[in-house]
Amino acid sequence: MTIDSDNTVVALCAAGMAIEGDASAARRLFEQAWEARRDDYEASIAAHFLARHQPTVEARLAWNIRASHHAEVVADDRARELKASLYLNLADAYLAAGDRTEARAAIVRAAVSLDDLPVGGYRDFVKRGIDGVLRRLDEFDIVAPTESQSPMLRHERAG
Repeated sequence: MTIDSDNTVVALCAAGMAIEGDASAARRLFEQAWEARRDDYEASIAAHFLARHQPTVEARLAWNIRASHHAEVVADDRARELKASLYLNLADAYLAAGDRTEARAAIVRAAVSLDDLPVGGYRDFVKRGIDGVLRRLDEFDIVAPTESQSPMLRHERAG
């Protein structure tokens, strides 16, 4: 993935990543990146990093939606390799917010977008993240028996 390190938004986000141990200082740099954005590509990058530093699940989801939306409307291919990761984060945020339907839709988009990443470490990293969200979604799909389906409860009622 080629990202222009001379780009102001990219440079601010890289500086923020370097100091993420100081969450408030990192967030200030990501906010500066958001303010410096000039197009949808830059907005998708800044929103992606801002999403990671939100105080609530709802705010994190909103920033992940914003990041994905901006990437989707970039007119050229600059955001193509970002989408798998953005959709992965979007799926994770939807899952944290309790919306399994939207989480599943986003993780499918992440899996499809995985083909846009070159073979290698970053692709493998995103693939592991996709697999993790899919496992968590599958755990929700395991249906616990209802009272009427439970043999023990049926026996107790009959007796």
